[in-house]
Amino acid sequence: MFEKRLPLNAQCAIPILGLGTWQIADGEGCYQSVRDALEVGYRHIDTAQGYQNEASVGRAIKDSNIPREEIFVTTKLESHIKTYDGAHAAFNKSLQQLDMAYVDLFIIHAPWPWSDMGSDHKKGNIEAWKAMEEIYESGRAKAIGVSNFSPDDIQNLLDHTRIKPMANQISLFVGNPQTETLEYCALKEILIIAYSPLAIGYALNDPFIVKMAQKYKVTPAQLLIRYTIEKGAATLPKTTKKERMIENAQVDFSLEKEDFKTLDAYRNDPRRWE
Repeated sequence: MFEKRLPLNAQCAIPILGLGTWQIADGEGCYQSVRDALEVGYRHIDTAQGYQNEASVGRAIKDSNIPREEIFVTTKLESHIKTYDGAHAAFNKSLQQLDMAYVDLFIIHAPWPWSDMGSDHKKGNIEAWKAMEEIYESGRAKAIGVSNFSPDDIQNLLDHTRIKPMANQISLFVGNPQTETLEYCALKEILIIAYSPLAIGYALNDPFIVKMAQKYKVTPAQLLIRYTIEKGAATLPKTTKKERMIENAQVDFSLEKEDFKTLDAYRNDPRRWE
């Protein structure tokens, strides 16, 4: 599974399986998690300015002695930055924190500040995106994209800027199939990257998920990760445990068509999946 990649643009492809580093604090824990992931075969590491762990991620990648061009690195513009100058300054800071000359994917973390979810920042997203276009054209980001953007948010960029987003990183898991966004992004040829494929861990002990995993002789985590892959997405399971990293990569199996449909429609208690 480590070798499989999905195309982002003419020059760049993203490994289908990556390590998410959300909620892994900067310092030894984050550093060791990234080192472990790279050691067992991961070549896709996802971080963000908002995670405040870019320095540890960058140091782990450098200390791995794996050639930089073999590792796909994503970072994200903080959600509250909605200006042209602010986006440029923040990107430069990310490169400094990561101690890298470039990143493989740079994305807007959300269409609105996390402190004001759902608010309208369409003009600000256009301004930030114009900076990201220049960053992409400079070669310091091999691809650019967005995160948590609805079809309407993406269409706003398409209507007012030159370069379309190459990826949309969204929460995608059993219980949250994101049908409308997936259909829109497929139409626009925008790759989906799934974060929280394990529903922040909530789905791992769900009786229905456990039973279906037993049918395939896999773990609940493996079943959930495979679901996102079969949705056509690259996927970012997060763990700090080396044995789980290995387990999460053992997803080279296929879901039966009817089981996939059942997972797509499954809800259980909606409060547990939000």
